[in-house]
Amino acid sequence: MADKVKEVAIEEAERLRNLTADAARSAAYLYPIRGIAYFLSHKSLWKPLTSKLAPTMTLGVGITTFMFVFTYLPQAAVMAFTSGPLAAITAALLVLSESSTLFTIFSKTFLIDDALVDTFDGVLLSKNTTDLVSEGRQVKAGGDPIAKLGKLVKSPLAKFTPKAIIRYVMYLPLNFIPVVGTVIFVLLQGKRTGPVAHTRYFQLKRWNKDQQEKHIEQYRGAYTGFGVAAVLLELVPLASIFFAFTNTVGAALWAADIEKQYITKEGTAPRLREQAKKAE
Repeated sequence: MADKVKEVAIEEAERLRNLTADAARSAAYLYPIRGIAYFLSHKSLWKPLTSKLAPTMTLGVGITTFMFVFTYLPQAAVMAFTSGPLAAITAALLVLSESSTLFTIFSKTFLIDDALVDTFDGVLLSKNTTDLVSEGRQVKAGGDPIAKLGKLVKSPLAKFTPKAIIRYVMYLPLNFIPVVGTVIFVLLQGKRTGPVAHTRYFQLKRWNKDQQEKHIEQYRGAYTGFGVAAVLLELVPLASIFFAFTNTVGAALWAADIEKQYITKEGTAPRLREQAKKAE
């Protein structure tokens, strides 16, 4: 039994090592950074954020304060047995991570979901992928990218599901392992977060579940790299509202690049070919 456990552990460690190497080679982890620069340099993209800033900041401050007041000391006490002198820092990082997760769940579910959709679609319009955006909403003529956004004809991004919090709770004990455990925790969170960032892109592409899974598996390392960078940026709750939008911008920039590569590879976009055939 012990040998079997050791064998599985070695296999998992090797798989994680390969995944990390693929993520590093893909350079997809740079898209969240590009998202920050693109967001700051395109003021029209600020509109969805500024419209939700006051309620989300209030929510973030409230959650972070509550978590530090009621959960920091108990977790620091437990960490003292596993992390020694690093207990205070490790516990603080853990509480920040927990606060960030709660903030992300509540804000994206109840406050900023539609604003993130507008941001994603606005970036796609600014990158001249109007045909793709028109699959999910009406597109107006003239104006800046956000002003062009019309009525949604497809539901926004998927709402929060209990699976996300269940996985988070399952991975949480990894943080009790000094340094290495926290690194593994972030990697696992990133592995989940990466594909979620392209939920809207998959929706606009009209991909079914099998098509999505095939694409995600093909770019598993890249999505993990993107997800890890996004998770780290959203780690601080008071700043995570800003990074939630910039990460969305980064995801849209990546989607636009993927779309351009797809069209270049296939020639004329598949949907346009279908329309041409119908016209004939």
